[in-house]
Amino acid sequence: MNLLPIFLIGAIGIGVLMGYWLRIMAAKQQTESAERRAQQLVLDAKNKQKEALLEAKEQSIKIIDEAKKEEKERRKELNKLQQRLEQRESMFDKKILELEDKQQKIAEKEKEIDSIKEELRGMRDRGLDKLQKISELSKEDAAKALMKNVEDDIKEDLLARVRRLEKASHEELEEKAKHLLASAMERCAHSLAVETTTTAVTLPSDDMKGRIIGKEGRNIKAIEHATGVEIIVDETPNTIFASGYSPIRRHVARLAIERLVADGRVHPGRIEEAVEQAKKDLSKDIRQAGEEAAYELGIAGLDPKLIQILGRLKYRTSYGHNVLQHSIEVAYLSGLIAEELGANVSLARKGGLLHDIGKALDHEIQGGHPEIGYDIMKKFGMPEEVAYISIGHHEDKPKTLEAIIVKTADALSGARPGARKDTYEQYVQRLDELEAVATSFEGVEKVYAIYAGREVRVFVSPEKMDDWAAQKLAKHIAEKVERELQYPGEIKITVIREQRITEYAR
Repeated sequence: MNLLPIFLIGAIGIGVLMGYWLRIMAAKQQTESAERRAQQLVLDAKNKQKEALLEAKEQSIKIIDEAKKEEKERRKELNKLQQRLEQRESMFDKKILELEDKQQKIAEKEKEIDSIKEELRGMRDRGLDKLQKISELSKEDAAKALMKNVEDDIKEDLLARVRRLEKASHEELEEKAKHLLASAMERCAHSLAVETTTTAVTLPSDDMKGRIIGKEGRNIKAIEHATGVEIIVDETPNTIFASGYSPIRRHVARLAIERLVADGRVHPGRIEEAVEQAKKDLSKDIRQAGEEAAYELGIAGLDPKLIQILGRLKYRTSYGHNVLQHSIEVAYLSGLIAEELGANVSLARKGGLLHDIGKALDHEIQGGHPEIGYDIMKKFGMPEEVAYISIGHHEDKPKTLEAIIVKTADALSGARPGARKDTYEQYVQRLDELEAVATSFEGVEKVYAIYAGREVRVFVSPEKMDDWAAQKLAKHIAEKVERELQYPGEIKITVIREQRITEYAR
């Protein structure tokens, strides 16, 4: 019984020692784990530092490379600029040499001209002396005989000038009419849309061409069958063409293809739906075009169906001239001329807009477009004086003043340069030929063909040519024009020798 307390005390002491030892071991483990974490953090920091250094080195290398590239580009630009400067210097040297040569040649020609003048004076004096000796005439009589010979030589020129003077009275009367028409033309300027037989359709990429063609060409055949045009797929990047003589069909094809491209689904069933929707959109566009034309001209009260027929002219051409644009232009010109002459402006403008309305249906109804236009306007309740203009503008002697005005405006719109393809090309060719003839002579600096080729103005250098030489140049140019060119009426040749001297008072 005495050993039990001792045993208990010993057990408690051993427990306390064991607990203390376990606590020391736990503290030691915590310390070691803390040291390991600290070492790991140090290692992580060193690794991050190394990565940061590597990134900094890479960025510095990139910056150095970019700087080198910029330096190379700048060197290239500097080399290019240096080459351009060297080329310009060589060009300036050449021009200076050419100018020196020209000055030398001009000085030589002046000496030659002076010597020729002296020879002419000597020949004239010798001719007078010989004439006086042979005919035993006095100097005054010999001069009269010489002048008579000269007069016989230029008699034809004098007769031509007399005829021109006789025409002066007629020209004065025509001048007022030309002034009136010119005033109307100057106040009316419209852009002209030249139609062709092909319409371009832009695609987002060349891959879309294969989808438009389809397997074994079934998609493109479906489009051609539904629209009545030929689809041309060539090497033009991101573009296909709709070819056909009908602008309406080409426009339907273009709208349908654009709708298919936007949708992304291209197959025969979808093609039919796209074509039908394109026809509906085109119908809206035609109606809008007719409404805009009437609104632009301030014409109200037209039947909606007549507006729809008028809008069809947007897709009708005549000699490459858009008929709706032509009709708007004729309406403007008719109103301006009617205002100058005191006629009915509203009637003339309305008749000018509708004078070619028959062309919208002339391929569907038998007969000429004047008669078709007359019937259309009578059908929609237009007054007789307006409907008659459709026929009257094609008659030799129209019955009403407004019909005469519309006929005149129609001629102005259709015949002026640029309105139609063939007229424009012939006009440009004739002006080029006129200027080329005048430029072919020596001493000519600039040539301008003006007033639709009825006058040619030739500018010469006053240092190279005197008044007598300028007069002879005008005659020689006129003779060459008469000999080599075909033209209506007559052409006025004006040689201008002008010397300007400028000083400044300071």
